Amino acid sequence: MSDGCEKRRYQVKVIERRVGKLLGRNSRAAGLFDIKVEEGPNGGAKVTWTKKDEWRDWSRLSEGCYMLRSNIKDWSPEELWKAYIQLTEAEDAFRIQKNDLRIRPVWHQKKKRVLSHILVCFLAYVLWKTLGGLCNQAGLGDEPRKVFHELSQIKLTDVILPIRNGKEIRLRCVGTPTAHQQILLQHLKLKLPKRFLNRNL
Repeated sequence: MSDGCEKRRYQVKVIERRVGKLLGRNSRAAGLFDIKVEEGPNGGAKVTWTKKDEWRDWSRLSEGCYMLRSNIKDWSPEELWKAYIQLTEAEDAFRIQKNDLRIRPVWHQKKKRVLSHILVCFLAYVLWKTLGGLCNQAGLGDEPRKVFHELSQIKLTDVILPIRNGKEIRLRCVGTPTAHQQILLQHLKLKLPKRFLNRNL
């Protein structure tokens, strides 16, 4: 971009927008550079940039570290971390309901419907945390997302049996878990039924 400004006469505002887009696409590295866009001797834009050595030194020093800044002085580092994790769990709850539990936000116009939707979301989140507790007790960590994804691959098959009166008997059969899924179920102390009986007579 700097070389291009030397060959052609660009307006300063045009180059400033280009620099802004470039920094926006590379936000993590943007702090490393000090960039100035000003009018050059030929009346066009001139770009000058330098690297910030202090930013690079700080980046190397803090690489691989997680830093929390707080105005609370009488808490231990463990207490601050636990409080921060609780905030992230509250944020994750909304993402879990929208993605993992397939509960999309619904715009209701009546108070009873709003409260009902909140109740359903709350119960779904309780089930999610229960699965997390089972994973923790089984030594699988306290994040059930991977376990949920693995067990969701177990397939269900609907068997439809017609009878003489023209109606049907529907049997929903549970597929055989893989060896890995079976190990997860054993650790979680869960037993899958062989089938669900749903007579539609």
